[in-house]
Amino acid sequence: MELSWLKVSCLLCVFGFLRELRPSEPYHAEILLGEWYNVTQDQVNRQVYPIGTYSYLALLIVVFLVTDFLRYKPLIIANALTGIVIWSVLIWTTTLLGLQVVEVFYGFYQATEVAYYSYIYAKVDKKYYPRVTSHTRAAMFVGKLVAGLSAQLLISLDWMNYKQLLYISASSQILALFWAFGLPRVERSLYFHNKLDATTAEHVVSTVGPMQLLWSHFRSAYTNPMVLQWSLWYAIGLAGYLQVTTYMQVVWKSFENEPTIVWNGGVDAALTALAALFALLAGYLHAGRLKSRTSLLSLAVLSILEGGCVLLASWTTNIYLSYLGYVLFGALYGFTITVASAELASSLIEDSFALIFGINTLVALVLQTLLTLVVVSETGGLNLTTFEQFTVYAFYFIVIGTVYFIAVIAESVLNRSNGPKTQEIEIEEAKSG
Repeated sequence: MELSWLKVSCLLCVFGFLRELRPSEPYHAEILLGEWYNVTQDQVNRQVYPIGTYSYLALLIVVFLVTDFLRYKPLIIANALTGIVIWSVLIWTTTLLGLQVVEVFYGFYQATEVAYYSYIYAKVDKKYYPRVTSHTRAAMFVGKLVAGLSAQLLISLDWMNYKQLLYISASSQILALFWAFGLPRVERSLYFHNKLDATTAEHVVSTVGPMQLLWSHFRSAYTNPMVLQWSLWYAIGLAGYLQVTTYMQVVWKSFENEPTIVWNGGVDAALTALAALFALLAGYLHAGRLKSRTSLLSLAVLSILEGGCVLLASWTTNIYLSYLGYVLFGALYGFTITVASAELASSLIEDSFALIFGINTLVALVLQTLLTLVVVSETGGLNLTTFEQFTVYAFYFIVIGTVYFIAVIAESVLNRSNGPKTQEIEIEEAKSG
């Protein structure tokens, strides 16, 4: 059994590494705004990137259900196929319409990532969940780190131009596709193919329909105040992070003192490494060492600091300080999202992990879409400049952190003031009983 779960985990991790090996990603804005495409910076900001957000939102919930119904592996294969389409079209197209089509596919590419994360839960025993979760996330971190470092090296040494990086990204997706075909087939999924051995104590689950089981997990989770509290934090934090990381490269293109060597690859690698380190630190500190209220209070403070980092990244006139602010923002986010995920997971029924995190991601995408419509859209929104948009994102984190900080302090004060009264009532009830 030990070899079996570890082998499956390693096979999936190789796919995750290959999937993330996309050196063109740190230079995506540089590529789109280069000589190869007939688009302006404003078009990329308002007419290209938002399409990916809308597509991701529209497809996520459908993809989640289809993933479970088809038992994961077909969607992992579809993910790699979509990656090939995306980076192949980027190589060949030159028009605004072509880039918008790419963003639609990119939304599907992001949505089908849920198959990568949930596949492992259907293949291994529950006791291995923490270890295989860390393995799959670490594989993606390593892939992104290698991609960022290799991209920076290739650009700095002038071995490739920005667009040629697309060929490496497309090739890694082809390798990921071949590897995906070799993944073990899933016999049982969480909802639509949840057939358990009748000799086990859990055989009653097999008599429950998939939609009833979905509703049962949903109701059990979101009637729990702790799950609601941490789900809200998870969704709010993820929405802000996605918005900042999506548009940060456009900010750097707006700097007047853009360096001769663009350090996007190195910055992306540094962010990935620090985020991974902070995530490990969060896991170590959180493992039975922090109470829920202390966790929430620390996250509130860190959220305010994240807002400060976004301000540094967007308000400075020095691009290197902007790089620093962005890297620190990513590191702090790696810490906060790990704590939020751990707190959330500790309050959930194990089989509902994928469903609840999927729904929370959906809520995050709704929030991100609202941010895009209000802040970025030129038709129905505020039509802000790039730097004004990032000022909004910064205060988004600052305000959320401040509200949570005040709420936690107020709750703590109320609990202390009500504590003696509650104890007196309990004593009186005990006496009368």
